[in-house]
Parts: sequence; structure tokens; C-alpha cells
Amino acid sequence: MKYRRLGNTELEVSEISFGTWAIGGSWGQTDEEEALKGLQRAIEAGVNFFDTADVYGDGRSEELLAKATKGKADDIYIATKFCRAGDIHDFRTYSAEQVRKYCEGSLKRLQRERIDLYQIHCPPLEVLKDGRVFEVLDQLQQEGKIRYYGVSVETVEEGLVCLANPNVKALQVIFNIFRQKPLEKLLPQAKEQGVGILARLPLASGLLTGKFTKTTTFAEGDHRHFNRNGEHFNVGETFAGLEFHKGVELSEQLEWIANGRGNMTRAALRWILDHDSITCVIPGFKTIKQVEDNLQAAMVPSFSPEEKEKLAEFYRNEVHPFIRGAY
Repeated sequence: MKYRRLGNTELEVSEISFGTWAIGGSWGQTDEEEALKGLQRAIEAGVNFFDTADVYGDGRSEELLAKATKGKADDIYIATKFCRAGDIHDFRTYSAEQVRKYCEGSLKRLQRERIDLYQIHCPPLEVLKDGRVFEVLDQLQQEGKIRYYGVSVETVEEGLVCLANPNVKALQVIFNIFRQKPLEKLLPQAKEQGVGILARLPLASGLLTGKFTKTTTFAEGDHRHFNRNGEHFNVGETFAGLEFHKGVELSEQLEWIANGRGNMTRAALRWILDHDSITCVIPGFKTIKQVEDNLQAAMVPSFSPEEKEKLAEFYRNEVHPFIRGAY
């Protein structure tokens, strides 16, 4: 495993880390024993950073991480998020009293005394522009309840607003072959300022695995069923904002990236890791097999300059016109 520094902090995190939305819920049926085995396999492979949130399975993924990392608080870093358990448009959700409750709840479920990276969970732009929530986080940091803080954002504009705050140490962004817009301005500026970048939804909700067909269906409790058109939260969180059938068509045009790299999953993750502005990629998983497949991305060949330009042109001409929602 290779490690990269999280912005200008002292934390060295595994370039392939893992998100835990899938094992918490909203990705179809999950198995707790399999999830714990997957977390253990990742740790054995050198993964030392996991991303979660208080709303993933109503705290379930935080509790699973507590079990998997018990006694390893000094060696395994955990990032969690807050605000989505309340009304994200109500400024009271970001008050000192409420954020402290969220933080204490996560600490209890994680069985830790400090959160390594505490992130605002995709708040509205007006909350970020207001800025008072950052003062609340500064106070929690001074008290030692959080080590650093950052923001999970939906759009480039939101990310740029966050970069105006010098104490934001990390941004979590949707970044994959189907979502290349951050490359234009956000990623270069974050790198210049020493802000870490966590690349979430690296496989575009599974589209970039190449395993889906237009007849693929998803369970009612899977966001790929209930949010495929942005019915419940930002449409970009599901299939990178692409209409499912169009996404399948586009993924079929990308089958060539697997040549010499084993499969599309590994290739898609490798493409992200080939950008030095990225701190780590955080794919999700539900099985040990998925963990192992994702880990292999570190071993496959990087993309050549010609391949990168081919993918950039593909994004501009074939993908960009079909992405829905603000990003």
C-alpha cells in the first residue's frame, strides 16, 4: 500500500481507502459479518483510513467501524460526517449545541475520544457562505474532540467557497471518469493551498465496473432505485448524475480501459490515482471480493498521456452534455 499526505496535515493515509455508505445501508441488502470481514481484509492490506457518516444506516456503519478498529485508534484514521440527520436548510442544524450533539453521538458510536476528520455532509451553499459553522468546528477542534475538519461538497462552487476558509483541511468530492469538472479549477487550487481531496463515488455507483446492463434492477432500499432521478438527494450522488440507461451506454464505450489492467473497476480507480492532487480514493464495498478487487487498482499500470487525453475528450463530448443537476 502507498500512502499520501492529507493536504498540509501530518496524516499519511492509504491512497486506496474505503467509504462505508454501502455497508451502512441504501445500497441494497447488507451482511454485517461480511462487512466486518471486508473491513478486516482492508486493514490487513494496509488501509488506514475509512470514511463514514452518522446517517449511514442510522449510525450502523460507525458502529461497524468501531468493532473493526477497536484498539487501533492511533493507527486507523476515521472520517465521519454530520448535518444530514437534521434539516440541512435550517441554520439551527449547524448551531454549536446541535453540532456538538452530532459529534458526541458519532464519538460514542465510534468508541473514540477524537474524530480524525469531521466533515459537514453536503450542506447548502448558503450555509458555507455564512461561515458560522466553521467557527463551531474550530471550537470542537480546540476542545480536542476533532483533529481536523473538512467538507463533503456536491459542486465545484461549494468547494471553492470552502477553500476560502484556511482551517478546512480536506474536501470530499465526486470525482471519476464521468465527473471530470473538478480538474479545471477546484483540484489545482486545493493542491496549491494544501487541502486534501477525497474522491468519492469513484465508480459512479457501479457504472464504471462495466457490470450493469440496461435490464439491471436494484432493490427498493437501494439509492440506485429510489434516487436515480434525484428524488431524495442530489442526483449526482447516483450514477454521477447520468440517466441510468445512458450511463450504461457510456460505460460500454469505456471497456477499452480494462486492457492490461484486469477489469474496468481497477482501471477506473487507477485513473483517479494518477492525479497527484488526489489524496485518496474511497470506493465502497459490501463483500471481501469487492475489497480485494479495489485494492488491486494500486498494482495496475497508469494511464498514458494519450489515454488521459482520450478520456478527457470522451468526457467533454460524450458525457458532459448528459450530466444532470448542479455540479
